[in-house]
Amino acid sequence: MPSKYQTFDRSRLQIKPLSERQHDLHLDRWMDLDDEPPSYEHEQLAQVADRLHRAKSAGAARVLIMGAHVIRAGVNRHIIDLMERGFIDHVAMNGAGVIHDYELARIGATTESVDRYIRTGEFGLWRETGEINDWVTEAADLSLGLGENVGRRIHLSEFPHRPLSILAAAYRLSIPATIHVGIGYDITHEHPNCNAAAYGTSSYRDFLIFTHTLQRLERGCVLSFGSAIMAPEIYLKALSMCRNVAHQEGRVIKHFTTGVFDLVPLDGDTRRQAEKSDPRYYYRPWKTILVRTVADGGESYYVCGDHRVTFPHLYHAATSAPQNGQA
Repeated sequence: MPSKYQTFDRSRLQIKPLSERQHDLHLDRWMDLDDEPPSYEHEQLAQVADRLHRAKSAGAARVLIMGAHVIRAGVNRHIIDLMERGFIDHVAMNGAGVIHDYELARIGATTESVDRYIRTGEFGLWRETGEINDWVTEAADLSLGLGENVGRRIHLSEFPHRPLSILAAAYRLSIPATIHVGIGYDITHEHPNCNAAAYGTSSYRDFLIFTHTLQRLERGCVLSFGSAIMAPEIYLKALSMCRNVAHQEGRVIKHFTTGVFDLVPLDGDTRRQAEKSDPRYYYRPWKTILVRTVADGGESYYVCGDHRVTFPHLYHAATSAPQNGQA
């Protein structure tokens, strides 16, 4: 029985080439590994770096969950190098992260002005970026994860800037890179070639791949950078699934470290959730990642600051001499 409501006819859309778009971010935004980041001090950075060392030594999960703004911060090379060194063995991002990763690899630029292009109805409707939809459909057809196939495609492409692609690096290193999509969230969903069923199939496979990784979280580490909703939600559900199975098998998943890196000022003890009268009670990275899921044996850290500053400092802390004698 068909819906009694009409749907928008996407065939009426005018799709323009990326060459006609004014890009807000260009290659000079992306930092080299030896670029000196702005000065920054936070006593917990060294502790987080130490926990990454311990998780690596234990062969436990080292998971980076990130919002798309982390790519826009220009720290791709730092992320990729941590993957190559074994400090990150799973990357999870949202659908916008795929778009920035793809555009950066293909044309060496990304990001458009919403304020400018929403006025004319051009926002998001760029021909080349719509290719991602074809790769998502292919992922579903081939029973691949969404992030896996986009990474594979960029890795095999002749895109001039593919060494900057986090997804391509993950595919090259056989590190899971999972994409956690909300339908209607991303500009690719505007395009006529968007196959919602393929997004559901491939992104849900990515969620199950992510959940499989969290089975190794005992003595491991989960870091959330700039993701206020996606990160705490997929982490919470996946952890519950893993603990359900572990409990049946007489195992525990409770001795691990979580870290949240974000811009929201959180004063006081971040290992205790805010009162319900405090609007910050509804900031899920705090109560979910820093408090509730580590309450029975884990530990958590909160680092406030710009990702362009905090990620390079964490990188240097992790790649310097091993922390506290950890190999």
